[in-house]
Amino acid sequence: MRTQREEFEKKWIASIRIGDKEIFGEIYDHYWKRLLAISFQHTKDKELAEEIVQDVFVSVWQRRQDVKIDNLDRYLATAVKFSTFKFLQRRRRQELIREEVLPHDQMQLDEEAIDARFLQEYVNGVVETLPDRCRLVFQLSRSEQMTHREIADTLDISEKAVEANITRALKVLRVSLRKVGFTFLAFLFF
Repeated sequence: MRTQREEFEKKWIASIRIGDKEIFGEIYDHYWKRLLAISFQHTKDKELAEEIVQDVFVSVWQRRQDVKIDNLDRYLATAVKFSTFKFLQRRRRQELIREEVLPHDQMQLDEEAIDARFLQEYVNGVVETLPDRCRLVFQLSRSEQMTHREIADTLDISEKAVEANITRALKVLRVSLRKVGFTFLAFLFF
């Protein structure tokens, strides 16, 4: 013997099959909060849970003539749980793939590499504008990592001249970097 609730659900199921939008709206209103709670319990994300529940209702409506529903309450709860678990599994898989493909913090490293490359190119451009001897002394000091004594011997100039040229180059770089907003970087690099 069927209960009153079962008879009511049977009418709702029949109304879904024939495409009764008004009854479908009532079903939606009746089950929405419960289904949202089920999905939220697993996702801990209200917007995501709402999207999952919405997708389940859309799917039921689109497949209304083909779907076999015996118990609407159980069917919707199971569909939401399945959709939630499927989404979470897909997200976990995407994260695993991302971790396998990209080393940890790769995106941050990429941004840092881009910033460093931009800064290096900018500094190289500024160095190219220096007078010849100043540029050469600076490049030997920074690129070749030669000591002041080695530069002085190589160029046949005094160590004081080497220091003066490096000081001049650093001053030009600091001023130039400040103009484009790299004050803290100028401090770090020079």
